[in-house]
Amino acid sequence: MTLAASAQADVVHARADARTTSRDAVIDTMRGVAILMVIGIHSLPQPLDLAWTKAIDAALRPCVPIFLFASGYLTARAGRVPLFKRLKAAVIPYAIAFVAAYLYMALHNPAMDHRVTTTVARFALAYVFVYYYVFVYVGCTIVLWLIYAAADSSGQNTEQRMTILLALAIGFGLVAGSYLDPLLFRLGFAESFVDEVRMRDIPFWFSFMAVGALTASFVDATARNMRAILVAAMLFAYLLYLAVRLSGIGDAAVYDSMSFFLYAALLSVALLVLKPSAAWLASLGSGSYFIYLWHIFIVMLLRDHAGLRQFGPAASFAVTIGLTAIVSVAALGAVRHFSSVRVARWLGA
Repeated sequence: MTLAASAQADVVHARADARTTSRDAVIDTMRGVAILMVIGIHSLPQPLDLAWTKAIDAALRPCVPIFLFASGYLTARAGRVPLFKRLKAAVIPYAIAFVAAYLYMALHNPAMDHRVTTTVARFALAYVFVYYYVFVYVGCTIVLWLIYAAADSSGQNTEQRMTILLALAIGFGLVAGSYLDPLLFRLGFAESFVDEVRMRDIPFWFSFMAVGALTASFVDATARNMRAILVAAMLFAYLLYLAVRLSGIGDAAVYDSMSFFLYAALLSVALLVLKPSAAWLASLGSGSYFIYLWHIFIVMLLRDHAGLRQFGPAASFAVTIGLTAIVSVAALGAVRHFSSVRVARWLGA
């Protein structure tokens, strides 16, 4: 029995070592913060009719930019984009979660369209629950791979070419974010369709990955000495973004607006410069994809069957975010402890 217990402990430690090897604790902590922000957004009562719900939603919206920023930063540090590995790591867990989400939606909607073309479209565009980020991440990763390929094509001045291409990508992304929705409205598309397109505005979302890649080249002692300025600028940008959303001045969109870009980019840079490092947050961050894919089932179950609305929006939000975070973290721990490394990888853990 002692030998068996020792062998089992060795296996557990080996799994833990395999998951933590060569990981960046600061980046994982940032991802841990971001995934808690994701849970917070999805736990808010819908629609966002109250000022306090909009304020919380606005504060938490940079969650996806933080993930993209971190990916761009790590890519620049590594100097390459392992495209196939990243696509495999994103698509396999998503495909498994998609099947589960599809079944959940079918059980709750007897009139659901099950035609093959519709199902394929749902999968390709991540049109189940809140999985649009998968489509965004895959698209941005491909764009980053193309930029690296273009920068390396001449074999000379690669770093300068990368900087120019990334800067151009940021500019193009901001232009796309500013003019995509007016163009679609002028072409006669419905507001619901425009909102779906804006969630998947790859040029805009890629701008955060580009900012992360560029940041890797200047995060040094000088940047760390500007922590107070960056934090102050980030807080001001948040207030600006919130004011735009509350007042409806200019482009008050939740996603691809200039004020959102400013706030989300500054928050991402500020977090990196502050170098947060907490073991429990880093553990969540290393399994953030699992939590992202599966936490929404808890939110939907509570929303559809728990009847929390009767207790008011504040209580509903508190219960939903608390239970979702607890169950999601427990599920992540269970998968990591009881499953093989391969199964855990397939589930995004």
